[in-house]
Amino acid sequence: MSEAEQVSAVLDRMGAPGALAPRLLGVLGPGAAAALDANPWLLLRLPQVTPEQADFCARRHLGEGARPGDPRRLAALTGHVLRMSAARGHTVVEEKKLASVVGGFGVADPAAALEAAVADGSAVMLESTDEDDDEDFDFSEGGVPDLPDTELFYALPEVGHAEQRLGEQLLRLIGGNEPIMDSMTAGETVDAAVERGGFTVSDRTREALVTATLRPVTVLRHGPGDAAEIARALVCLDAIATDSQVGIAVAAPTAQAAAAVNADLARIRGERATGGGSEGARVSGGAGGAPEAGAAEETWGAGEDEAARGDESAEAASDAQGASHTQVASETQDTPDSQETPVTQGASGEQGSEEADEVREDREQPEQPEQQTQQSHEGQQDQQGPGEDVRSPVRAVSLPALLAQAPLKAGLVVLCEAMSVGAARAAELASVCADDAHLVLLADPNQAPSATPGQVVVDIAASRTAHVAEVADDDAPGPIAELAAGVASGGVPEVEAPGREVVRVPAASAEEAVHRVVQLVTDSIPRALGIGAEHVQVVTAREDGPAGARAVNAACKERLNPGPGAHGGFDVGDRVLFTAEGPGYGPGDTGHLREVGGGAVVELVGGGRVKVTDPAALRPGWAVTVAAAHGGRWPAVVAVFPPEVPVSRPQVYTALTRATRHVSLVDATGGGLETGVRENAAKERTTRLVRILREG
Repeated sequence: MSEAEQVSAVLDRMGAPGALAPRLLGVLGPGAAAALDANPWLLLRLPQVTPEQADFCARRHLGEGARPGDPRRLAALTGHVLRMSAARGHTVVEEKKLASVVGGFGVADPAAALEAAVADGSAVMLESTDEDDDEDFDFSEGGVPDLPDTELFYALPEVGHAEQRLGEQLLRLIGGNEPIMDSMTAGETVDAAVERGGFTVSDRTREALVTATLRPVTVLRHGPGDAAEIARALVCLDAIATDSQVGIAVAAPTAQAAAAVNADLARIRGERATGGGSEGARVSGGAGGAPEAGAAEETWGAGEDEAARGDESAEAASDAQGASHTQVASETQDTPDSQETPVTQGASGEQGSEEADEVREDREQPEQPEQQTQQSHEGQQDQQGPGEDVRSPVRAVSLPALLAQAPLKAGLVVLCEAMSVGAARAAELASVCADDAHLVLLADPNQAPSATPGQVVVDIAASRTAHVAEVADDDAPGPIAELAAGVASGGVPEVEAPGREVVRVPAASAEEAVHRVVQLVTDSIPRALGIGAEHVQVVTAREDGPAGARAVNAACKERLNPGPGAHGGFDVGDRVLFTAEGPGYGPGDTGHLREVGGGAVVELVGGGRVKVTDPAALRPGWAVTVAAAHGGRWPAVVAVFPPEVPVSRPQVYTALTRATRHVSLVDATGGGLETGVRENAAKERTTRLVRILREG
């Protein structure tokens, strides 16, 4: 009998569904059947099991031995509360609050429950001193300030220890405190890089770059339209690392985000090659900004065939012909033309056909050499160490690929899209940095916090132990950035979108929303904008429900890659999402399943291929939740908000800013979208990182 069958047999004896066996085996590991047989409350390790259900199974399995005060039950309930809290992004729970919640499950002695959880390893207790300052204490009165109060927190061991390690590693870097250059030399290096590149940077960006050169840990904030300015900043940081011979490593949370950064860098280098004045050479836009004529190709199709790369050339050429502002459209619902074409009101299907003809003509153009130089496997050694030849252009890799190169030799380590990185992943990155390395976190503070526990960027900035500066583009924002900025201010404004960068698509029901999504992905966006379906990402507000990620994935698979799902529910050619980490990949990465013999082989955005031995690490990836999309960027995004789903401002903002060229906003909320953006701002998370940094 296999171990899964043994677990299933135990579940059957306690009246629980045998279908839970694979999940329990994954959570409990080897010996799961024996552990569950001895402690039926281990069912609470699964988020879908409630305390009432676990108690029922325990009574059936243990009979009179199932007592309310059983230490196994107390520990399991405490761990259950901590897991629910971690799922909401908290790294710790304050002692009194935890005791109160545990007591709500009928526990007579909550303190005993907390002790039981610590005793069996379900929880750890962590101490911190009160972070309040003694600024108002009057020393002239001859007294002394009171000792700070000690606060007690509880956490899941892996979460609490990860945040503690992050704080300690950041303090290690902060303790180095050696500038890469003095401020005057850094400023001169930036100016020289700008002159060589034929572009300009804003005064705020220049100051931010000097700050990153001087300070060991820096948060560089930016807005939704600053992608091009970030690329220019990276070119300047590369120059600083080159001139100082410290080396640089640039990472983004996912392969698709790294590809987007490299596309931005390629446009900068492409304009450099074409020459022109500094003003004429600037790349406009960021999110929603169209690449200008002569810009280097995007690197999204690195792993596709020549036809796919031709599509990318067509996309760049099509974008170059666009103006910068037209009225955003609300697509009408009843006519076939309006259903098929995501354009401004009044635009005809013939216009889309004409644009498609232009796309086909542009496909005859050869691929630009600059794109070829940017296409490389994510597993290559892309960090540059002190004293090494650092003349090759800077490029970004995925964070999993960078961590695989540990220890990092680079003296300047840059993480893009840092808001999406939780405490555990940030701890890994900080841990592999050299003692004298400078860590730079590029982050948009209006984005949602990470899908995993922690609020790393927010806490580092709040601790006042690191420095905060701003990367800001002085150019006018593109339509996507303009819409996102409006959302950040609490509204959902109408914006002008001449190149169809933004489209509002109303839907009367969840079912209609799914229909519209499939239409947009498979027909409207490819036909009208020349962006292939493989470069369109659907982002949903929820996982389940009639317009959730599961339903949209099923509909997309039926149209884009129909098949029996013979390989663990997948077929070769399916688009997949990674939900776990492994060699060369991490949660949030997307790609296409290319091989299944002897393990799944997935081609990531950018062309790199990774082997996946655990099929549980994969989910269908045509549609992903906002949380899963956080940290990724795609040429086109279809954001779906079904009815009766809570909407928040950071959620909508994050969904919009996943797009680099186009976003379709499918709205079936009946006004709930505007209400959610207006009323539901960011929620605070309970963490210890600020305390750890200040105490250090």
